[in-house]
Amino acid sequence: MSKNLGKVFFVCSILLLLTLVSAQNHAAPAGFVQTKGTQFILNGSPFLLNGFNSYWIMVMASEPSQRSKVSDVFSQAAAAGLSVCRTWAFSDGDHYGGLQTSPGVYNEHVFQGLDFVISEARKYGIRLILSLTNNYNDYGGRRQYVDWAKAAGVSVNNEDDFYTNEVVKGYYKNNVKKILTRINTFTKIAYKDDPMIMAWELMNEPRCQADYSGKTLNGWVQEMASYVKSIDNKHLLEVGMEGFYGDSIPDRKQFNPGYQVGTDFISNHLIKEIDFATIHAYPDQWLPGQNSYAQMLFLQRWLTSHWTDSRTILRKPLIFSEFGKSSKDSGFSISARDSFLNAIYTNIYNLARSWRNNCRWNGLAAYG
Repeated sequence: MSKNLGKVFFVCSILLLLTLVSAQNHAAPAGFVQTKGTQFILNGSPFLLNGFNSYWIMVMASEPSQRSKVSDVFSQAAAAGLSVCRTWAFSDGDHYGGLQTSPGVYNEHVFQGLDFVISEARKYGIRLILSLTNNYNDYGGRRQYVDWAKAAGVSVNNEDDFYTNEVVKGYYKNNVKKILTRINTFTKIAYKDDPMIMAWELMNEPRCQADYSGKTLNGWVQEMASYVKSIDNKHLLEVGMEGFYGDSIPDRKQFNPGYQVGTDFISNHLIKEIDFATIHAYPDQWLPGQNSYAQMLFLQRWLTSHWTDSRTILRKPLIFSEFGKSSKDSGFSISARDSFLNAIYTNIYNLARSWRNNCRWNGLAAYG
C-alpha cells in the first residue's frame, strides 16, 4: 500500500491471472493452499489465483451495522472471479479503531470484526492474505511498537529499532501469537487452522533506513518467520516486500529506481520459511519527475527481473501484489491510468504466455 493511505490510488479491481481462469464458484475447495516449486497448489492441483486489496474491511466489520459493506465486497469479488483478498489483520494503538490498543491489550469488538471478515470470506469462497503490521504510521505500524517501548522506559532511538530491540520484537511476537491462536467467534475455528486464510504477511512494505544493505531486515525476517512457523506450519508465509534489491547480488541493484530501502529481494526471500515472493510497483512515486515512457520502461524491467529471479534463483512463486497510479500526480488522467494498467496486464500476460509455451507454470499472479 502507499506510504500515505490518505492518497487516492487507482488500483486494479479486476485482475489479470497468468493463465485463463473460469469464474469461481462461491464455495471454495477445502484444504490449505501450498507451494510446489514455483507453483501454488491446492489439493494437489495448481491454484490459479487473482485478487484484490481491501485494507479497511476489518475496521468496517467491527461495526455490525456496516458489515453488509464487507459482504458486498466479497460478493462482487466472487462474481468477478476473484479468489484472493489481501487485507490488514492489524490496527495498532488508537488508530482507526485499534485492534491492539496497547501491548497485549485488544479491542474485542475489532477482533470480532476480523472474525466476521474471515467467516464472510469463507461464505464467498475468497482466500485471505492477512498482513500483521505496517511499515508506515497508518494504523499504528512499527512506530507505534517503538513508541510503546519508549513509554515503558525502554532505550530506543528510532523506528528502525523495531527490527533489533528485544522488547519491541517481543511485542510483535506476542501479537503474532494472539492473532494466530485466535478462535473465530463465528466459525469456532482457530485462525491457524482455517484454510480460508491463504497466507500471513509479516509486514506491509518493510523498510530499514539504518541499514540499506538488507542485512538487518534479513535477520528480523528470519527470526519472525521461524516464530510464525513454530505456531502455524499449515499456512503460507510471505514478507510483504515491494521488491527492492539489496547487496546480496550487486548487479541486481540496477533494477531499483535509483535507491535502496533496506530490503534485499533475493536474500529476504531465500529464507526457507518464506514460501513465496511479492513485489509492488508505484513508478509515479518512485520516479517523480520522470516522464511516462521512463516510468513504463522501469516497470517492464522491474517485472521481468523479479519474474526471472523468482524462477531461477528463488524457485518460489511470485505475486505482484500492489500497483497503482496516484490521482494526485501532476500527469494524472483517466487515459494515463488506463494506459498504465493495460501495460501491466500486457507485460504479465506476455511473461505468462512465454512460460506456458515452455509447458510450465510460473506461479506469478497479479493483484492490486
